[in-house]
Amino acid sequence: MSRTISRRLRPAALVAATVATAFALGACSGGSTDDTSSPAADSASDSAFPVTIDSALGEAVIEEKPERVVTWGWSTQDAVLALGVVPVAMPAYAYGGNEDGVLPWVAEKLDEMGAETPTLLSGGDTSEVPFEEVVAAKPDVILAPYSGMTQEEFDKLSKIAPVVAYPDEPWALSWQDQLDIVGDALGLSDEADALIEETNAGIAAQAAEFPVIEGKSFLYAAANTADQLNVYRAEDPRVQVVEDLGMTLSPSVEELDADPESGTFWYPLSYENVSKIETDVLIMYFATQADVDTFVADPVIAAMPTVAEGRFAPIVGESFVMASSAPTALSIPWMLDQYVPQLAAAAEKVS
Repeated sequence: MSRTISRRLRPAALVAATVATAFALGACSGGSTDDTSSPAADSASDSAFPVTIDSALGEAVIEEKPERVVTWGWSTQDAVLALGVVPVAMPAYAYGGNEDGVLPWVAEKLDEMGAETPTLLSGGDTSEVPFEEVVAAKPDVILAPYSGMTQEEFDKLSKIAPVVAYPDEPWALSWQDQLDIVGDALGLSDEADALIEETNAGIAAQAAEFPVIEGKSFLYAAANTADQLNVYRAEDPRVQVVEDLGMTLSPSVEELDADPESGTFWYPLSYENVSKIETDVLIMYFATQADVDTFVADPVIAAMPTVAEGRFAPIVGESFVMASSAPTALSIPWMLDQYVPQLAAAAEKVS
């Protein structure tokens, strides 16, 4: 009998205050893409199938354990690899990736698993689905729970294989929920739950080393449009992982939101309104230090209390930006020991 999975969206708070001494992400090792299965995939429970997974765009009916997995979106390949399964195809990343378009924590995981790099799909940075490349990968399932997939793309891809899309809004899914969904699709729900618990424990351990961040308010933004900040809403994963660390989202995020029903994960805030921001810490990301220097040189920005008083935490470097913007069970341990000290340094300036 087919099982239908109803999504259970996890709260953005830390699950438990358990402390771990290290990130020991015990995913099973996997095979190369020459072999379309891996030990973790082979261990998936056949009793989990068939399974029906609902999404905002439609159902995915997965009749049997997938052997050829294609991922789409900013980070789904991380969840698949963390569960010990090597996708046959995944997006290439010009931003944050190596010369081949592979993110560093993904490259490390593939090396750990002794696996070859999967086929790299073009358009990973543009979100334009390369349909012909997906067809060529011959997928059993297409996993895209953290993506901006449109209804038209979903319908077209569904003619190739079952497509698992996002449960509610595009680009608005916590790393825990993404892992839940991927675990259900691969028949590895128990493994996903264990990995979530383990990663949460690692987050708690890192936060415990820097108690100064506990309870401090923050606003997360980007400066990739002239004369405005792009402010990230509460449902964005980069915001949620900071909350998992024990910080609280500034009320200004909601108070300054002129169009909360827009359906996007961020909103624009013009420079003429940045003086209205009230927060302990301002977190922003930049590709280079030169970009940071240009940003803070603007007189309007320099006058912001968070910047003037050093309560500013710039996340610098493409790979670091990707790791913290689309956090996963792979990228979190990769970046957290650099991330949390930066947040703490800004939090220490709060009077």
